[in-house]
Amino acid sequence: MNGVVKLTKEKPNEIHYFRKVGRMGNSLGVSLPKSLAAKLNLLQGDEIEFIENDRGEVVFKKARQGQLPDNIRSEVLEAFFDVFEEDKGILEDLRDR
Repeated sequence: MNGVVKLTKEKPNEIHYFRKVGRMGNSLGVSLPKSLAAKLNLLQGDEIEFIENDRGEVVFKKARQGQLPDNIRSEVLEAFFDVFEEDKGILEDLRDR
């Protein structure tokens, strides 16, 4: 994974970067240009979130890191999140009534 190609701006405030996909263990990975990592304030070990929109575009951003209160375990919060995701349609239906 070498080199960054920076193209001219197609739209105001838009820079295109091209990277090669490489193998990282059993997965595929892409390295980030140093300047982009600095703009996003990313450090090794940080989590990033990928968001796919309805146009097939993928946006990524640094995942927000929140501090849980001492009396809440992260695995319990993750279980609640899973339940809410599974029942999202039901909850939206209740909201719209």
